[in-house]
Amino acid sequence: MDTGTGRVGVVMGHEGPYVQLRPLGGGREWDCAPELVRAATPAERLGAATAYANARSRGEVP
Repeated sequence: MDTGTGRVGVVMGHEGPYVQLRPLGGGREWDCAPELVRAATPAERLGAATAYANARSRGEVP
């Protein structure tokens, strides 16, 4: 969970001083300061997964 933006993502690695996160369903990575990253709650993970499933059903993502 990127507390700076409120986005849920999967940690993909780190580049310099930043942690790299990627959206749950895939997509473009973004950088986040390590102090702004925390484990997402079950409710946050479920909300992100539901948002991805809805976008996929609308044809917005592959």
